[in-house]
Amino acid sequence: MLSVPLPFLAGLVFALTLYRSLKGVDAPGSRRYFFAFLILYALQGVIVGLHFGYGVKALAPVQPVTAALMPPLAFLAFRALMDERLDRPWLHILPPLLVAAAVGFLRVLVDPLLLAIFFGYGIALWRLTLSGGADVMAEASLPRMGPALRAARLTAGLMLFFAASDASLAAYTSIYGSGDVPLAVTMMNLTVIAAVIVYYFAPDFSQPKPTAVPPALKPTEEDKATLSLVEAALEEGELYRSEDLSLARLARKARLPAREVSAAINRVTGLNVSQFVNDRRVAEACRLLRETERTVIQIMLDVGFSTKSNFNREFRRVTGTNPKQWRAEARTAQDAGARKISA
Repeated sequence: MLSVPLPFLAGLVFALTLYRSLKGVDAPGSRRYFFAFLILYALQGVIVGLHFGYGVKALAPVQPVTAALMPPLAFLAFRALMDERLDRPWLHILPPLLVAAAVGFLRVLVDPLLLAIFFGYGIALWRLTLSGGADVMAEASLPRMGPALRAARLTAGLMLFFAASDASLAAYTSIYGSGDVPLAVTMMNLTVIAAVIVYYFAPDFSQPKPTAVPPALKPTEEDKATLSLVEAALEEGELYRSEDLSLARLARKARLPAREVSAAINRVTGLNVSQFVNDRRVAEACRLLRETERTVIQIMLDVGFSTKSNFNREFRRVTGTNPKQWRAEARTAQDAGARKISA
């Protein structure tokens, strides 16, 4: 029966996609919530599949409670990427406790509670993603900021989709019965798989290209002072070489709020934080290409890049060429200068 494997498959596909998007995240609090969320999401797929596919009725009371746990865990995980300090996270256990109480004593409230939980957390998470572009994911490593933001939006969208689809399914079954529930579950999970596939292959537009700073955003003296502190922090201990460098870590090193760091960099340089740091990395890469015999891969890793594609893309953005061509041209110019001096 088609509806049997699909809930598990949808859960697995979504869990693996989120894991891939967030595997470079170095925020202990966020990782804890993410692992719990991903495990629970995959488990929920199994529970739904067994319940509706094989008719395991014993899982019926469990399914709403585990479902109610997922939105708070997802919200806490992404919220921790924005700021490691979470105020009273224990409060988020209240929604699943309310659902558990409703399952035990007043089942008529289960569906409305689940609808409110998924819709409320979906809206809350979506609003968080609108508060500052990719830089809002301050605790994520710089290359993961964009993917983390997109993953948060995908998760919020799926929460809202499940809220709407479950409400529609509940209304349908109250009128026409539960005969078509397996088919409806199949369609819902096919939609989830399709959304995840589109997310996986869609271009990442979350990292803006460098643009000229608009007149209204001309930097102030305070912005320039902030940038000086950020540049000093970046050089201290050669922090820019750190592969897992995040906006939050850089801000803590400079003893400044993350949003202030991001805003100052944008207003003074017209770049986002990732581009600003990569400019420094590329400058060091150019020095090493010119002065050493290290391979391009060795230099790439030494200056803080983790993938060749990202290194080549950022190197071309800054210099207009690729590392091998830049090295050849720099060596040619250097030899020509040496011959001119000796002559």
